[in-house]
Amino acid sequence: MRRLPLALIACALLAPATAAAQRPSRFRVEETTIAHVHAAFKAKTLTCRQLVSAYLDRIGAYDKQGPAINALVTINPNALAIADSLDARYARVGITGPLHCVPFIVKDNFETHDLQTTAGSLSLPGWLPPQDATMVARIKAAGAIVLAKSNLAEWAFTPYETVSSILPGYTKNPYALDRVTAGSSGGTAAAVAANEGEVGLGTDTGNSIRGPSAHNALVGIRSTMGLTSRAGVVPLSNGADIAGPMARTVADAVAVFNVVAGSDPADPVTAGADAKRERDYTSFLVPGGLKGKRIGVLRQAYERATTDTEVVAVFTRALDAMKRQGAIIVDSAGIDSLSAVLRTTGGGCNRFKSDLEGYLAARGPNAPVHTIDEILRSGKFHPSTQLRLQQAQAVTLAPSDNPGCVSLEEMRVRFRAAVLRMMDSLKVDALVYPTWSNPPRLIGDLNTPHGDNSQLFSPLTGFPAITVPMGYTRGTLPAGVTFFGRPWSEGPLITLAYGFEWATHHRRSPASAPALASH
Repeated sequence: MRRLPLALIACALLAPATAAAQRPSRFRVEETTIAHVHAAFKAKTLTCRQLVSAYLDRIGAYDKQGPAINALVTINPNALAIADSLDARYARVGITGPLHCVPFIVKDNFETHDLQTTAGSLSLPGWLPPQDATMVARIKAAGAIVLAKSNLAEWAFTPYETVSSILPGYTKNPYALDRVTAGSSGGTAAAVAANEGEVGLGTDTGNSIRGPSAHNALVGIRSTMGLTSRAGVVPLSNGADIAGPMARTVADAVAVFNVVAGSDPADPVTAGADAKRERDYTSFLVPGGLKGKRIGVLRQAYERATTDTEVVAVFTRALDAMKRQGAIIVDSAGIDSLSAVLRTTGGGCNRFKSDLEGYLAARGPNAPVHTIDEILRSGKFHPSTQLRLQQAQAVTLAPSDNPGCVSLEEMRVRFRAAVLRMMDSLKVDALVYPTWSNPPRLIGDLNTPHGDNSQLFSPLTGFPAITVPMGYTRGTLPAGVTFFGRPWSEGPLITLAYGFEWATHHRRSPASAPALASH
């Protein structure tokens, strides 16, 4: 299948006359949901081709032109042909799956057999893996269309900004074009927030689904470690990597999660997932779901000298909204002697070299490169990643032989036990905290406090976390609230997140990417 170079995106998206002829006459694509799309199909007021055309029009108007959000690396040149095939199938059998004709933005570290997979690195341009990542295969089987692959922080290295060597320039936050999207899934976040696609897939090692979702007024789900497959995702650290959905609403994120959660023989960590997963996560989308729930305020996650006062004010209003919905707020929750629990004795644990080179070796001759040394010698990387690559290259021990990695795993066991003891002692259903303690930084600013609160509790325990829009600072800059829970508690967390969204409706469309006049 032919790939579409970035330089040709503007001319190859759609012939204007064709696009104009296929635009929906009454359906507004901005801020739509999967349920709205499927209802319009059933009402015969929308076709899959019309929906995909509308998103392609918005990509053409806003991603490299206009506000130049710069979120996308590759557009699927066969998106309209796939849409036509889905329309033909719909005419015969109706909705073909729970994600029928849902246009996805997929982070470019997910393998796609028909679109290049780069992990944001010039060392992998044009690489076509032999198969789709498991999560991509599952959404396609449910009827989805991979509309585009999105920019990411190169190799998913940084949570703070989205810049790579594969795509010139930064990905911009559509709510303030001089601000960052956070990282590393900033391309997916910016594109979904700007209504360039319906929903998206991201990955999260320490922050990278939840941070960009919070910075872009989205919902992001980081699941329990082992509930979702990472097979076919370029690794950063197999000890913490998780893949999952990013969406404009809780319901859309859950619709995707319902499809992708479950065991996968290609990812051994998921061996017990089918026994642990809920049969239907959409059943947890319950209005008023906060009533009677005990929610602990996890001040240890966000209180520091540099915490922004506006973020605290927005979070306080979010807690008040939960109280009005009948939640019992336990203020505050915390772990005694946290620093002692987190102490490690064996030094650092950098898994990137071992995990990436193992992944590339498994691809055999299909992989364009096989070692970090090759990447460094090629010079095909963003300058900001050079030190990280050199540090990874210097690691000589496998994780199983590295005292730092062994000590880290021992600490994880203590930390999980401490979190569960604390939650049990307070009898709380979940813990909450601002996803970031500070607003999105100005692009290029690495001095202002970043405010990332996502690196500690969920990644180190492997327990689930969901971020939901909780309001705005500086009038326009999105902020998110995280619901963090016990392992395998995604269902109850969804009820809490949906209950908060249902009561507050903080999500709004960014002004930089308004409805197109022709629509």
